[in-house]
Amino acid sequence: MLKYTEEHEWLAIEGDRVTVGLTPHATEQLQDIVYVELPEVDAEVTKGEELVVLDSTKATFGINAPADGVVTAVNQAVTDDPESVIADPENVWFFTMTVTDPSVLEEYLDAAAYEALIG
Repeated sequence: MLKYTEEHEWLAIEGDRVTVGLTPHATEQLQDIVYVELPEVDAEVTKGEELVVLDSTKATFGINAPADGVVTAVNQAVTDDPESVIADPENVWFFTMTVTDPSVLEEYLDAAAYEALIG
């Protein structure tokens, strides 16, 4: 299942696992990404905690944990090639985590609600 945040992140949800990336709308705003900082694998995180930092020529952008849980994987390839985020935002992910309470993820937007948000 795919959900979206109001901060323009996509969430690929499979049971209690969620993988997080940025929407094309967000990458259009950032333009050139020059640096990506990722969380540590096995880090215990709290909903709303900043886990990813993206530096672009325009701004710095943070990606927060969508729920309480544990980071289980990170995509190191984006640190080597930050521009890949701009080139293919729908397929480039930052981290995967196991969430403590998957029902928390139901509060995020479905595709129709996200499209209405961005107009």
